[in-house]
Amino acid sequence: MSFFGFLKNQVIDIIEWNQESSGDVIAWRFPRADNEIKNGAKLIVREGQVAIFVNMGQLADVFTPGMHTLETKNLPILSTLMGWKYGFESPFKAEVYFISMRRFTDQKWGTQNPMMMRDREFGPVRIRAYGTYTIQVSNPVIFLRELISTDPEFRAMEISNQLRNVIVARVTDALASAGIPVLDMAANMDELSTVIGQRVAPDIDALGLKLPMLLIENISLPPEVEQALDKRTKMGIIGNLDQYMKFQAADSLPDAMKSQGGLASTGAGLAAGLAMGHHFVQAFQPGAPPAGAAPPPLPGGPPPLPQAAPWFAAINGAQSGPLSPGEFEARVAAGQINRETLIWRQGMAAWSPAKDVPEAANALAGVPPPLG
Repeated sequence: MSFFGFLKNQVIDIIEWNQESSGDVIAWRFPRADNEIKNGAKLIVREGQVAIFVNMGQLADVFTPGMHTLETKNLPILSTLMGWKYGFESPFKAEVYFISMRRFTDQKWGTQNPMMMRDREFGPVRIRAYGTYTIQVSNPVIFLRELISTDPEFRAMEISNQLRNVIVARVTDALASAGIPVLDMAANMDELSTVIGQRVAPDIDALGLKLPMLLIENISLPPEVEQALDKRTKMGIIGNLDQYMKFQAADSLPDAMKSQGGLASTGAGLAAGLAMGHHFVQAFQPGAPPAGAAPPPLPGGPPPLPQAAPWFAAINGAQSGPLSPGEFEARVAAGQINRETLIWRQGMAAWSPAKDVPEAANALAGVPPPLG
């Protein structure tokens, strides 16, 4: 390689940052190494970028988007630091930092431990909160001085923990002083986000940054408190507890019958099922009297005569009834009911053969016993 070719490789003509694979890089130092920048070199600053010259650790000139020809007239601070009184002709050494001015979105924040606060309704409570925020450089000079120093590549993740701690501290203050009940915070998240953003701003401004957007995504109570609230909500939906208990009992009846090993197929199971079914049908009729109650007397008339409870009988494998005493006797006379027929009426614990029920003795008096 000739001497002139070697000299050409040691002098920088174009300085730029294309950001093709920058990811979450906020600041990037141009890799000058030992190369020197020549007079008249081109500095390309793209939209969303700012370029800053640093000489021997001292901040110099700042360039906004555009193509700049590096000359003494547009490097006033660097010229002073370098001592260029009448301009410069020979190449010089300086560091060039590019700062990205775009927004870095979807940054996460959240409370690692529950925050204690006093709620008007629940008293002392522990709550957690989390959300997202957007970060953006507001003052590249302050940002370079406070955070970058000599770092050749500064990423958003390097500042995320510090920002999260600042946000969480301000969230705690804002929620505790807002005076908003915990159950109403979900309806006021926009207002709370605005208040928190305003409280965070001074701390973030000191770093040359700003948070264009800060959102609260969720505010939650401990699991055991949420479970208690769920139960309270269920009770509000249930409303009339007496009616709900009756419904629950009726709803569980089929399972209870199955758990008795097919009890419904026996006389006792059939009796219990009929009794409970009759009870629930009456219970759910608006204004209906209790099961087995006599009808009210007619206005101005004498009280009604006591009425015998109707009969129910298992005839040909199916339930028949209710049967008045006259109907019961007619069925006996017709041979549909005999001494072995299972019968039941209100007041009996279970279905029983007619021969074992004293109240049916008169109706069965003319029925002969089975042939021995």
